[in-house]
Amino acid sequence: MDKIKSVAVVGGTHGNELTGIHLIKKWEKQPELINRSTFNTNILFSNPKAFEKRCRYIDIDLNRQFKTTGLNNPDLINYEQSRAKAINSQLGPKGDAKTDFIIDLHNTTSNMGPCLLLLGKNEFYRKMGAYVKHRMPHAVIIIQDFAAPEDYAFLISIAKYGVTIEMGSQPHGVLRQDILTYMEEMTGYILDYIEHVNNNTMPDLPSDYEAFYYTETIKIPVDDKGNRIGVVHKEVEGKDFQPLSPGDPIVSLFDGGELGWQGDYTAYPFFVNEAAYYEENIAMALSKKITVEI
Repeated sequence: MDKIKSVAVVGGTHGNELTGIHLIKKWEKQPELINRSTFNTNILFSNPKAFEKRCRYIDIDLNRQFKTTGLNNPDLINYEQSRAKAINSQLGPKGDAKTDFIIDLHNTTSNMGPCLLLLGKNEFYRKMGAYVKHRMPHAVIIIQDFAAPEDYAFLISIAKYGVTIEMGSQPHGVLRQDILTYMEEMTGYILDYIEHVNNNTMPDLPSDYEAFYYTETIKIPVDDKGNRIGVVHKEVEGKDFQPLSPGDPIVSLFDGGELGWQGDYTAYPFFVNEAAYYEENIAMALSKKITVEI
C-alpha cells in the first residue's frame, strides 16, 4: 500500500464526550506527543459549539452527516450539516481526501472498556488490530463492515482509512483518569503502527487475535405513541461483550413481562444502554466473536 502521509486526530465530534477534547487540547500544546517522522499529524476540534453548550450536538448528530450524498446536498445547512461540509473541505474531500487516515475519539456510557473500532477488515486494519491488541491486551477490537465507503455516515469515512476509539464507561460531561490514560495510550499505538507501516519495520505480530464483528442493533419496543414500554434487562446491563444465547432475556417490560434474544447465534452485546442512543430507542448493538487471522 502507499505510505500514509497525513493523519488527523479528531476530538469533540460529540460535545459532551470530554476525553478526546481534553487530549486534543493537550496535544495542541505538546504536538511532539503525537508527531511521527514519516507523516504529518493534525488535530481537529470538530464540534466546538456543542462543547460550549455541553451537549452531544446542536441540531443533529455530527457523526451521521458524512454520507457523500449529504455532503453534496446544498440544502443541508443546519449547524452540524454545515460543520460536516467544513470538515470535509478541511480533511477531504471524501473520495479524494488530502488526509489519508483519521482517528476519531469518543466516549460511551456503556461498560465497554477501551475499544478500537475498525471500519473494515483488510490487511491494514487486521494488522492494526493485532498491533494494538498485542501492546494493550485489555483492548477490545470491533470490526464494522456493513457499507460501501460513500455510504458510511461517520466522520472517519472522509479519509481512505479511519478508526474510532470508544472508551467507557464514562458519564457524558465527565472526565475519568483511567479513560484518559487508555485513550492516549491507544492513540499512541495507532500512530506507532502507521509509522511502522511507512518504514516497513513492523515487529512480529500474533498470528491471530480475538475480535467482535458487528451484526445488528436491538431496539426497545415502543407503544403506538412512541413511548418506551421496557428497559434493558438487568441480566444484560453492564455486561458488554459477555455472551448472549438465544432465549436469554434482553428487555424487561414495564408490564412485568420480558423479551428474550430471538437470534440463532451466540451474540456479544456492546453499547449496552448507551445514554446517547435513547433518542433512537436503541438498547444495544450485537456482534459475533471472531478470530482474526493475520
